[in-house]
Amino acid sequence: MPQYAVLIYSAESAHTPGETADTSEAIAECDEHAEALITDAVMTAAWAFTPRSMARSVRADGVSEGPFYDTPDALVGFYVLEAPDLDTALATAATNSVVRQGGGLEVRPIHSGGFVGS
Repeated sequence: MPQYAVLIYSAESAHTPGETADTSEAIAECDEHAEALITDAVMTAAWAFTPRSMARSVRADGVSEGPFYDTPDALVGFYVLEAPDLDTALATAATNSVVRQGGGLEVRPIHSGGFVGS
């Protein structure tokens, strides 16, 4: 079945290492959404990123602190969906609570790839 990457954009990631903020209402909504996608067997993988202040960017002139692009919304995570077509993937992604919370999503067909190594 075709796979689609759902890239999640929001003002900032709520996943700060060592903090108990992961119990926030926003995180709880995201977790409920993820559980529903797992139950429906359409989400195959998911990752949440730490806040953009923890990012480091690599360019030809070296490494700098912060995200590659400093924009109002940051890439805060992504997950992979299996869906029969793009319209179904879009409809499924649109149920993500980040949309109601003021963020947005980008849905892109996956060409190839997967886990490497063991």
